[in-house]
Amino acid sequence: MNHMPKGANAKRGVSTGGNPAREALHARMRDFKLVGLFSAMISLLTLTGSFYMLQVYDRVLASRSVETLVALTLVAFVAFALQGSLDAIRLKMLSRIGAQFDEDVSSLCFRASNLIPLRGGPAERATQPIRDLDQVRSFLVGAGPAAIFDLPFMPLFVVGCFILHQWLGFLAVGGGLIIVLLAVTTDAKLRDPVRLLGGTASARQTFAESARRNCETVEAMGANGALETRWRILNREHICITLRSSDVSAGVGALAKVFRAVLQSAILGTGAYLVIDQEISGGAMIAASIMTARALAPIETAIANWKGLVAARAAYRRLQTSLVLAVGNEMMELRAPRSSLTVEGLTIIRSDGGPILLDVNIELQAGDALGVIGPSGCGKSSLARSIVGVLSPMKGVVRLDRAALDQWDRDRLGRHIGYLPQDLGFIDGSVAEVISRFQAEGNSDRVIDAAVAAGAHDLILALPRGYETRIGEGGILLSGGQRQRIGLARALYDNPFLVVLDEPNSNLDATGDLALTEAIASVRARGGIAVVVTHRPSGLAAVNKVAFLQDGALKLLGPRDEVMAALSRPAEPTPLRAVGGSSDNA
Repeated sequence: MNHMPKGANAKRGVSTGGNPAREALHARMRDFKLVGLFSAMISLLTLTGSFYMLQVYDRVLASRSVETLVALTLVAFVAFALQGSLDAIRLKMLSRIGAQFDEDVSSLCFRASNLIPLRGGPAERATQPIRDLDQVRSFLVGAGPAAIFDLPFMPLFVVGCFILHQWLGFLAVGGGLIIVLLAVTTDAKLRDPVRLLGGTASARQTFAESARRNCETVEAMGANGALETRWRILNREHICITLRSSDVSAGVGALAKVFRAVLQSAILGTGAYLVIDQEISGGAMIAASIMTARALAPIETAIANWKGLVAARAAYRRLQTSLVLAVGNEMMELRAPRSSLTVEGLTIIRSDGGPILLDVNIELQAGDALGVIGPSGCGKSSLARSIVGVLSPMKGVVRLDRAALDQWDRDRLGRHIGYLPQDLGFIDGSVAEVISRFQAEGNSDRVIDAAVAAGAHDLILALPRGYETRIGEGGILLSGGQRQRIGLARALYDNPFLVVLDEPNSNLDATGDLALTEAIASVRARGGIAVVVTHRPSGLAAVNKVAFLQDGALKLLGPRDEVMAALSRPAEPTPLRAVGGSSDNA
């Protein structure tokens, strides 16, 4: 096995077909078989102590031969050294199996974590795939798997006890069955607490993360006390369930340990009786005690690690479900879009069944810039999110050059889209990294070109370290205007065909408004398409078309000046219609 494993597909993990978690585990079967072979050899070598004790009592003490004692001791020493070496190698193999499994699916877990909120999943589940992967990997590198691999070789030691005497064998079998019953009981009692533990841990972490992200608001509004109370409730629930699972593990684990000591003593007592009755030798009595202890040790270790096993099993099952989100079929790479954006019958429904958008139809050609206006809550942001493909409509389709968005590979499509959401969505990094979208192939010329196009170049140079200045999570180290200008530069990076800006001027001053107008004009001049959601008239300065939304319906669509003139007339019914006239009024 390689010291540092690398996945077969570094970008996407394992095969894009089937179930990635199952395939990743199946790909390790050859390694698990090798671990099983090592376990068999280790189990055989574990008999060394029993045979050494048997020979010392029955041969060395009887013959008083020092030479025999030295020879037996040397052989036992070599066997013990080999056993220790094989055991160390086995643990290293299990660690690398865990690392390889992580390598195979980690990128898919990251992608699934990003997709869960977009598919309407609860916030506390967003990072669940990553935590599940950590849980599975942590179990694989622990003592639990080694004990599980030792379990199939328990009969080897039981057979050894039968060889010495049938009473000893039956006693070992009876003790083993009781220990197995304890393991089954542990599994049954831990299943529900471990399942609940995952939910409370997610809720607790999500709440803490949300409070940390909004620390300024929390501090300013004096909400720390209330949030601390809520935190104590969540934390107390989590701790209570943790104690339940720990109590089960501790109680059954202690019982198994005591029972193994009792059984070992029973073997010694029975063996002593058989020695007195001259049915076995003293060496056989000691050997039987050692073999019984060794036969039951894997079960005791497994019980001690059963909580981890149950948690890892549940995590693996969740991974099988969640990673399906991140798997996509291989798609033929389409040509870069260059002619049109079409929205056909777009309908989006809220979770309560109410409409967000109803049957919206828009068609834009290269060189068009559309301003989307309307009252708050009319669906403007939902339209923007649907156009860039992060919000899936209930009905309808968005097309670039007549190809639906789901016909594109998302990473390839992202190169042709620039998006500026209302919350900006900044991840901590340097200004250059943020503008280049953290692309490894990003270069300084394209970053600077985007900053210049957004009118942010001089602003960035004025920062303490220029383009190397870190912005903090969410851009917290920047002002509102700086964040918006840098976000615009990110949207314009590498001259994407489609640029969608949601409230891009909400924090801009007059200079920023002018820069935004010039940026939209530059998109049109190079044959791109811009969609601008705005409440401020300055955001419409460079657009040539305007769409007016109301109550989720597209009421007006047409040239900017004619739509604005229609909206400025006295109130009258505005049925869905297109306002005629020239399409270029910018």
